[in-house]
Amino acid sequence: MLALKNYINGKWVESVCSETTDVLNPATAEVLAKVPFGPSTARDIDDAALAAHEAYLQWKDVPVLKRIQPLFKLKQLLEENREELARIITMECGKTLAESNGELQRSIENVEVATGAPMQLQSEFLENIANGIDEYMIRQAVGVTACIAPFNFPAMISFWFLPYAIACGNSMIIKPSEKVPLTMMKIFELIDQLDLPPGLINLVHGGKHSVDAILDHPKINTISFVGSTQVARYIYSRGTANGKRVQAQGGAKNPVVVLPDADIEMTSQIITDSVYGCAGQRCLAASVVITVDNNSKIKESLYESAKARAVGYGLHKGVDMGPVISKESKHRIETLIEKGVHEGGSVLLDGRKPNIKDYEQGNFITPTILEDIPVHGELIKTEIFGPVMSLLHMKTVEDALAFINAGTYGNMACVFTNSGSSARKFRNEAMAGNVGINIGIAAPMAQFPFSGWKESFFGDLHGQGKHAFEFFTQTKVVVERWPKEWSRKF
Repeated sequence: MLALKNYINGKWVESVCSETTDVLNPATAEVLAKVPFGPSTARDIDDAALAAHEAYLQWKDVPVLKRIQPLFKLKQLLEENREELARIITMECGKTLAESNGELQRSIENVEVATGAPMQLQSEFLENIANGIDEYMIRQAVGVTACIAPFNFPAMISFWFLPYAIACGNSMIIKPSEKVPLTMMKIFELIDQLDLPPGLINLVHGGKHSVDAILDHPKINTISFVGSTQVARYIYSRGTANGKRVQAQGGAKNPVVVLPDADIEMTSQIITDSVYGCAGQRCLAASVVITVDNNSKIKESLYESAKARAVGYGLHKGVDMGPVISKESKHRIETLIEKGVHEGGSVLLDGRKPNIKDYEQGNFITPTILEDIPVHGELIKTEIFGPVMSLLHMKTVEDALAFINAGTYGNMACVFTNSGSSARKFRNEAMAGNVGINIGIAAPMAQFPFSGWKESFFGDLHGQGKHAFEFFTQTKVVVERWPKEWSRKF
């Protein structure tokens, strides 16, 4: 089995790196492909960066109305190949087909929003700031951009950045996760059909050596990253130290608060979908559920809803949840569950060591619920990134908000209530970048930035929407005066 190729300067080329790592189907343990993975992948980054720089010099001066035209064709190609792309995502990432299709839908929506660049990039003009002097601000491309993508959304995350970067006049290098490179390989087959300058969009495989090469390369000007907080901090620190503009989305520990007046049936179903969707491997997955005034009915409903979820291979009909990404991840999650028990928590629903018929080699953990974990314990502070719910009970909404605001992360916080005043209080006081009211996954639509506070985000401009247009451009202010004789002459 040959290693996957890179896409550099408009061509499929072999990596200079002879070392590889396996791409595994997390449900079956089947080897799907081999991907370059070693120190010499840094040379591939150099080739891509030089090609991207040359393409940027050509592309930046193309009128914005022409720059967005390939995006319309890309949207069409994504829609036409949606079924195949969804199957690839499910095979290498483990999601259900429904979840894979949802990811692709948001990818397509980001392409649609990026086609609004002609409106977003309009200059701001002020005439006669002084006698005969005008002033205006324009936005111009920043140069070569890079996206370091995670495993949990093989398609969508790159599309928080790619279409906006191109629409704004930049070139881009994408480094997919070595765990899920096949989705992006297929997408680049579609990109290869677009009428783009060679080198405008490049795909380079690899691991940390590729990442470090991106962080250090003098031709790369911006970096977009999504992953754990530990790595996000590293990316941001090293990238900015090298003078680069960086947006780095980190980890999360998303709390959901259930007030006594919440609709029990609706709330339990929505929360269950939030906690266990994508096997808990998404940065907006609810992981801590706080019941206010110890509502026993919601506890029972959450238990029954979680227990009823069908776990199996995502390509099969009727499956609600697939495996986690790797054996290492499965072991880590099971170890954290054990730690929660050791800290004093009780197991209401135990998903360790399940028996999934015909898929015994898969990385499966079924829905798990732990109750009464100490609020200062390690499990409450740690991003589990798996299908585990920590169930806490507090007396008041003020107690819940104090707990939320004292936390390290600030990605998402949600509340379930029928009280408008309680919802307004929560919306205003919760220290999180994305807030949900009777919503389990407060995922912003493509026209809004994907926000994040505290150690869930490093930088000042997020992915998607208006923030993306700002991130991928730099402002230039022009002050001009034309002498009267010049005005008469021209």
